[in-house]
Amino acid sequence: MRALPVGDRALLVELSCGDEARALHAELLRRRAEGLLTVREIVPAARTVLLDGLDDPARLASELTSWQPPPAPPRAREVIDIPVHYDGPDLAAVAAHWGVTAHEARRIHADTEFTVAFCGFAPGFGYLTGLPRRYDVPRRATPRTAVPAGSVALAGPYTGVYPRSSPGGWQLIGRTEAVLWDHARVPAALLSPGTRVRFVPVAGS
Repeated sequence: MRALPVGDRALLVELSCGDEARALHAELLRRRAEGLLTVREIVPAARTVLLDGLDDPARLASELTSWQPPPAPPRAREVIDIPVHYDGPDLAAVAAHWGVTAHEARRIHADTEFTVAFCGFAPGFGYLTGLPRRYDVPRRATPRTAVPAGSVALAGPYTGVYPRSSPGGWQLIGRTEAVLWDHARVPAALLSPGTRVRFVPVAGS
């Protein structure tokens, strides 16, 4: 664990893996909820956690070296079901990479319960984990200039859903009509760190 100063009131904590980042994120949230830590924002990423709005970043950086956060507890919140048409243009390529048929690739993905590890890239975009490492897939050699909103995609160990049209190099396996980001909704983001997600095949897809 390494804590790096960011400006006058923030720290970027670097961890060796995603599990450690999730464990530290959970511990920081617990301490803030119990009044043991004063911090405005706690933002997890793949292997880092950013803490902003600290009163004494240097003191916390020194204390962190002695912390041994327990594994992040499972979230008890309700599972969000996202309906998916498994008809993406890269589904066949993903299935071939996995060594299975397209039908089996759909089943593998739909039978997995995912968890939002962190958010980023675009408002409402969550990086979802849950597939075993043997199902990691590479990004496309040539990114698309425009990926349609609602595209369900894979890259490395992550699944994601594009909340709006944007360039992207992830492998597209399906699409959903679910709205990932809505300014009129509270909260605006459908997904947040720790959210449990299932992808439900739409009949006939």
